[in-house]
Formats: sequence, structure tokens, C-alpha cells
Amino acid sequence: MRRGIGWLLRIIVLLVALAAGGTFIPRPLIAPVEASSAPATHRILLLSGPIHTDIAIPIDEGTRAAFSFLDNADFPLGHPNAEWLVVGWGGRAFYLETPTWAELKPLPVLRALTIDRSVLHVDLAGHITEPQPAVTSFDISDDQLARLRNFMVDSFAREAGETLPIPGAGYGEIDRFFEAKGYFNALFGCNTWTAAALRAAGLRTGLWNPLPQSLRLSVSVYN
Repeated sequence: MRRGIGWLLRIIVLLVALAAGGTFIPRPLIAPVEASSAPATHRILLLSGPIHTDIAIPIDEGTRAAFSFLDNADFPLGHPNAEWLVVGWGGRAFYLETPTWAELKPLPVLRALTIDRSVLHVDLAGHITEPQPAVTSFDISDDQLARLRNFMVDSFAREAGETLPIPGAGYGEIDRFFEAKGYFNALFGCNTWTAAALRAAGLRTGLWNPLPQSLRLSVSVYN
């Protein structure tokens, strides 16, 4: 019994150490040159929940062109009231089957803790109020925004060059789900994808950010 408790304590200490190191060791170690030299003309948003993060990018001509494959009557990317394209990545079972905490089920949780296929969730948003605790903003350059768009677009799984929408999947009338590249697990999940997307845009994150709280803290320290 004591030996089991001892091992449990060691595991907890190890996880705490990894989380602390992942938050306070920057990635990349040296800030990209363009992050400080190029004019920052675009704003992007990190949207945080208790366990999940999304990125909102401005819907401008470049975004409409990069994501033209999304634009149709059911997802009106060119709608005059649409200001932000919101993109998030996550585990297929948990993301699709848990729109609210009240609908939490054992199997999606089990898959999230082990390994699962991944999906992308896309949504449109109008005005997003700033500042607020769940929103962290960054001002980036043309090139940085282009690289972020490319990272997001490249995250969509494709067959014969076409993206793979998931029929009937969504939380509301407009949002949609697509099959995505990669596999999800609790250690390398939605928030590590978000961190990788931010790094693609030339921002710095922690070395490992599995939780929204650690990601928000690391980006506030290093950007």
C-alpha cells in the first residue's frame, strides 16, 4: 500500500514538474526576428475555455481566399456580419459527442485519455468583446497571418484533394466539423495544436502546453 502511494506521489510530482517546465521553457528558445521587426497589422485571438482553446482569425480577403473551400450557403464565409473565423482541433469522440458538460459520456472521455482520431471545428463569429478573461489577443504581420492560415488549412484531412466534412456534425446552425490530420490524446491534444498554430504565426509558447491555463500563461510571458 505504501509503495503504491509512493509511486503515485512520484507520478504527481513528475507531472507537475513537466507542466511547470512546459510552461516556463519557451518554444522556440529565441524569439523569431520577424516577430519584433515586421509591422503588426492584423489581430488574432486565442479563445480559452476550461479545457479547450480555439484561434480566431479576421475574415478578410486573404482569409476568404485561403478558406474558400468552406464558403457555401450553410457556412457563409462572406456574410457581412462575420468578422472572425474560429478554428479548433480536437479528439473526434469527445469533440463530437460532448457539446456541453451535461452531455459528458464515459467512452469519449476514455478515448480522450488514450488515443483518438482528430477533427477540426470551424465557426463564424461577429464582434468579440475585448478585453475579457477568455480572450487573449495578438497583433501580427501579413506574413505571420499567412503562415497561420497555411497551418490551419494544412490541418484538414483530404481525399483526392477534397476536405472531408462530417455530415450532420455541429453544435449550432452554422458551425461545422471536418476530418483532420493527426491523432489526439490527453498529453498532445487540442491545446498543443493551438500552441503549434501560434508558433507557426511566429509567436512563442511554452515547450509543452496541454492545458489552456498553461498556454495562456506562457504566451503572456513570451510575447
